[in-house]
Amino acid sequence: EGDLVVDAMCGRGTTIDVCKEENRKVLDYDILPYRDDIKQADARNLPLENEKADFIFIDSPYSDNIKYNDHPDNIGNISCEDPRFFEELDKVAKEMHRILKPEKYIAWLIGDQAKKKKFVPAGFKLYSILENYFKPVDIICVTRHNQTSNTPIWHERARKYNFYLRGFKYLIIMQKVTK
Repeated sequence: EGDLVVDAMCGRGTTIDVCKEENRKVLDYDILPYRDDIKQADARNLPLENEKADFIFIDSPYSDNIKYNDHPDNIGNISCEDPRFFEELDKVAKEMHRILKPEKYIAWLIGDQAKKKKFVPAGFKLYSILENYFKPVDIICVTRHNQTSNTPIWHERARKYNFYLRGFKYLIIMQKVTK
């Protein structure tokens, strides 16, 4: 309780709601804020001092599979089949390293892409990026069960656009260690 949690790609603000329930301080940012309590900022360049966060949570875009918004700098507008996608995630990882306090943790949620018979292991690629900045702690397989991606509309979209509905995401947990 009382720790500062930062979500640099907070989308609709779930992290804000959870932090309030758990008595945590929270700073949520998004490139195009959805609600008034989200600050506008790019995750690659946050208006935050060095080593300020006690914990970072990120649920970044996994590719361009969902239309997040029309902001020209939105990483979610880049396909994970394009190397630029991971170059931009590397910039986010570097920025998260800058704002995280030593010995504290980052948790990053991401899923792979299987689309038009092409598989992109986005989780493994992100893990490799994060290893450049943080010490690995764990990888948790988060199953989807009754999440919104396991509904008839997503099953129809998967058939229409020829992609595979994965049954899990990776929650990659890493720690910032002092060198």
